[in-house]
Amino acid sequence: MTNYTTAASQTQAMVASLFKSMYMQMAAALTLTGITAFFLSRSEAFMYTLFNNPSLIWIALFAELGVVILLSARVGRMSITTATLMFILYSVLTGVTFTTIFLAYDLGTIASTFFVTAGTFFTMSLVGYITRMDLSRIGNILYMMLIGLVIATVVNIFVASTTLHWIVTYAGIVIFTGLIAYDTQKLKEMFMEYGTADENGQKLALMGALTLYLDFINLFLHLLRIFGNSRD
Repeated sequence: MTNYTTAASQTQAMVASLFKSMYMQMAAALTLTGITAFFLSRSEAFMYTLFNNPSLIWIALFAELGVVILLSARVGRMSITTATLMFILYSVLTGVTFTTIFLAYDLGTIASTFFVTAGTFFTMSLVGYITRMDLSRIGNILYMMLIGLVIATVVNIFVASTTLHWIVTYAGIVIFTGLIAYDTQKLKEMFMEYGTADENGQKLALMGALTLYLDFINLFLHLLRIFGNSRD
């Protein structure tokens, strides 16, 4: 019984350590994204270049996609340093694409939406961590809905339907709010199954940070559509 209790305590300590590492990396990535977006939006040289070469945003978006695919596919072969640098690069690229947000919305609105997103994230991540209910079925449904959301978003680029825009917006809030809880529970199970906080465990925590970072960013963007006051 004593050995079982000791093993359980060690597992809990390991999971707590990996979660701490994961949340710290996620917070650092969000900070880096925000700082990059803010200062680039205040740079006359960068904004002049962007206005004259709007394709730069698309280049940054495709670069983001490439980094995520590369990191997800090869993280097992990378050192933790290389994987971390890739995550940093992704955070900076996201900041580049976010410069347009600071042009479209007031700083106060962006800040208030960020705090609403942070509060929602904290609540749902806590739910995912402590709940004993298996969220896997809900998670599978949410991922199927996410595929539909992506398709609807692409379609609306061409049809420009206001109704579809708001359907996508509210659906996105529901989907990413649910995914925060599901992904947190899934990561907890993965940490417990792996059972150690070595370098591979740290890579697992980094990928968890990337997953939750993406959930946070997407929830923030959908909430901003609702709460944001566009500049005239």
